[in-house]
Amino acid sequence: MKSLKRNRHLLLGVGIGAGIAAQILRRQKYDVCGKTVFITGGSRGLGLLLAREFARRGARVTIAARDAEALKRAADDIRRFGEHVLAIESDITMREEADMAVNLIRQKFGPVDILINNAGTICVGPLEVMTIDEFRDSLNTHFWGPYFATMAVLHEMRERKQGRIVNISSIGGKISVPHLLPYCVGKFALTGFSEGLRSALLKDNVRVTTVCPGLMRTGSPRNALFKGNNEAEYAWFSISDAVPVISMNAERAARRIVRACIRGEAEVVLSLPAKLAVKFNALLPGITADIMALANRVLPSAQESETTVKTGKQSFSDVSPSWVTALNEQAAENNNQVA
Repeated sequence: MKSLKRNRHLLLGVGIGAGIAAQILRRQKYDVCGKTVFITGGSRGLGLLLAREFARRGARVTIAARDAEALKRAADDIRRFGEHVLAIESDITMREEADMAVNLIRQKFGPVDILINNAGTICVGPLEVMTIDEFRDSLNTHFWGPYFATMAVLHEMRERKQGRIVNISSIGGKISVPHLLPYCVGKFALTGFSEGLRSALLKDNVRVTTVCPGLMRTGSPRNALFKGNNEAEYAWFSISDAVPVISMNAERAARRIVRACIRGEAEVVLSLPAKLAVKFNALLPGITADIMALANRVLPSAQESETTVKTGKQSFSDVSPSWVTALNEQAAENNNQVA
């Protein structure tokens, strides 16, 4: 009996060792110099920072977004770091436009080697004022957009037995956060798609990385959407997004994401608070939900009739922008969040 237990322990140890060795082998270096990179939502914020980082490393970078003026400014910006840049005005939530974008990239640079599904949208407010439109927009942007872009590049990646797909999810794709329910629904869908996609594509040597950032100082709050008491919603959201320690420097985040892409890592959770929150939720999901319920009680309330959507720029108050949000205001200037 003791001999049998020892053998079982030995087999378990061998299995664990083989698993670790397999992970090390899968993280082989991948040279992005000369590779064709397609970044959705690449005209501002994190997408623009990723484009700069890939261009700096010698990649041929294509960015796609819906705002033509922001795209032009972004393309000019990226050319300071690399000469091979293409900007495509496209709505990736529509399959035909995703296919069109990939065809244009193929004509200019050849097949896509690295796809970064980064395009995002966020609407902040209590559940009472959210409509089906907010949930539909989130799913269209965070799930269907990445799905269409992935399907547009996947056949060639599998044929060539090489490729990288990076899906920018969120801590909101791991833990559902009050006043961000439509956003979290879309990001949970993306996280599930991304994790399953990795398992399905490893046999084809296509590495899929799921990125779950916490708060980052990208300057994005002014372009986010707010409902209910929009000034109060903007104040708590923009301040949380700007405070050091709670939020992460976006340039550092972009460098970490590119390294994860090169290594073919399975998942990256960015910022210490986000990592701790994910681990805490995994161990004590009930207590996490209770904490979120308490947070929901102190966040701004609203009447169900207050369904008008306002942008961050339309939601400024004496509280925000202020000296507390200075780091994020600077990030907005640096990352093409303002014209």
